[in-house]
Amino acid sequence: MKQKLADIIFFAARKAFEKGKLASGEFPGVVIGEPKTASHGDFSTNFAMVMASAQKMPPRKIAEIITVEIEDQSGLIEKTEIAGPGFINFFVKQNSWHPVLKQIYEDHERFGSCDIGKGKKIQVEFVSANPTGPLHVGHGRGAAVGDSVANILAYCGYDVQREYYINDSGRQISTLGRSVYLRYLELFGENIEFPGDCYQGDYIRDIALRIKEDKGGSILDDPGEKALMFCARFAAAEILAGIKDDLELFGVKFDNWYSEQSLFDSGKVESVIKDFKNRHIIYENDGAHWFRTSEYGDEKDRVVIRNNGLTTYFASDIAYHVDKFDRGFERIIDVWGADHHGYIPRLFAAIEAFGRRKDQFHVILIQLVNLLRGGEPVAMSTRSGEFVTLEDVINEVGTDAARFIFLTRHYESHLDFDLELAKKKSNDNPVFYVQYVHARISSIIRKGEEQGIKDIKWEERHIAVLKEAEEIQILKTLSAYPETVRSAAELLEPHRITYYLINLAATFHSYYSKHRVLSDDHGITESRLCLVLGIKKVIKNGLKLLGVSAPEKM
Repeated sequence: MKQKLADIIFFAARKAFEKGKLASGEFPGVVIGEPKTASHGDFSTNFAMVMASAQKMPPRKIAEIITVEIEDQSGLIEKTEIAGPGFINFFVKQNSWHPVLKQIYEDHERFGSCDIGKGKKIQVEFVSANPTGPLHVGHGRGAAVGDSVANILAYCGYDVQREYYINDSGRQISTLGRSVYLRYLELFGENIEFPGDCYQGDYIRDIALRIKEDKGGSILDDPGEKALMFCARFAAAEILAGIKDDLELFGVKFDNWYSEQSLFDSGKVESVIKDFKNRHIIYENDGAHWFRTSEYGDEKDRVVIRNNGLTTYFASDIAYHVDKFDRGFERIIDVWGADHHGYIPRLFAAIEAFGRRKDQFHVILIQLVNLLRGGEPVAMSTRSGEFVTLEDVINEVGTDAARFIFLTRHYESHLDFDLELAKKKSNDNPVFYVQYVHARISSIIRKGEEQGIKDIKWEERHIAVLKEAEEIQILKTLSAYPETVRSAAELLEPHRITYYLINLAATFHSYYSKHRVLSDDHGITESRLCLVLGIKKVIKNGLKLLGVSAPEKM
């Protein structure tokens, strides 16, 4: 509908120019929005205001010229009004909202989908937590965002692959091995002063105990480096298995688990560095090797090989992203914690250096989650080991509540997650508020079946009955769903769907509090069942994109 209105305005402006009423025929794109106040119409555009400079006349005068030239051959517009400095407000005919219900019934689970992706191969890499400890709530938010973004992109025609990058190489794995080995020694009576830079959580002791149960004291006989490496690999494998279990419990499945160590084993890191050296993108200074990132917009050059001969994380990250494009992805999306913000420019530099465009790479930064219980903060510290794991949260509030609440705000905003609120079966709990509508409509449909209405389908005659203001508002809200999904895909913002579902639920509640769906009038009952089943279908579609279930009963 917005596109139809945009076309109408554009053609009206062109017609006015051809008649000599406008000075310039160079028109900007027409943006159609929705007024905040219902009395200002269904849609609005600031097109006349944007054109004012080029046309060299007041925007209100431009708006008057354009509205005179409007030709509404589709019969969409009831009337137009000019407001304020030059807004053009549109009042849409009531029957213009009717086709959406037919579309919902024709498309079913595909209602709201589109083909903007056109099969483009795209990768979403998310979570990618180091296998040095259990997933915490911050990882959970990243998992919910990454998985939902992947769902939405696939729904909009992209060929999507989900990937988890396993940081199983480097200093953090060495620290993990040392942490477990020292706890292993303690199990054999050695008095260990445990270093502060080691991993402190009880899970380290548990892993050490499993090594003892599996290997007995045989690790004590190994040379130090061999023992540390065994403990590191054993611990990383154990932790990664736990991470996979937690993510599966959270409804997240990856198409590929990619090992950082494999980049070294296959020679890809060495090969990329050699290539960049040959192209003088990497140079040597003071015994270290530096990437000329400053020539690609970074604030300074970055080290890829230290003067001790060891590579930095940046070196393997370069090779990893080169490999992503080598695998045929046309666009890659990384989901990182907000603390990695400063890392983005150097990776952009690397991507440009190996011949890719900046717009082929996008980073989603996930802000922190403030975990609360009844409004009071819950202490979390990964270093001390005193933290609430994602598994704890799932076990307490459930996957549906966790995923939905993680997606109630834009990922660039901090999120307060109240465990007690997430468990409430009340309208204060947003996931309950939405799921309850789906379950309530399911109950209404079952009662309708008891009255003999068993095959609810769209028919033209239903539309004539749906005249109440709240019914029209429902149709207007349903009409906005496809654009919401498309915007969520284009902007990589799944919270738009969460907001939409909460708004749709509110629209249903407002309707249901004023009007009976089931009544003695068979015709009205059938029509209203058709309407609310349309709501149910859209809620189910939206929840599925968020990875949240749509219960039939609650």
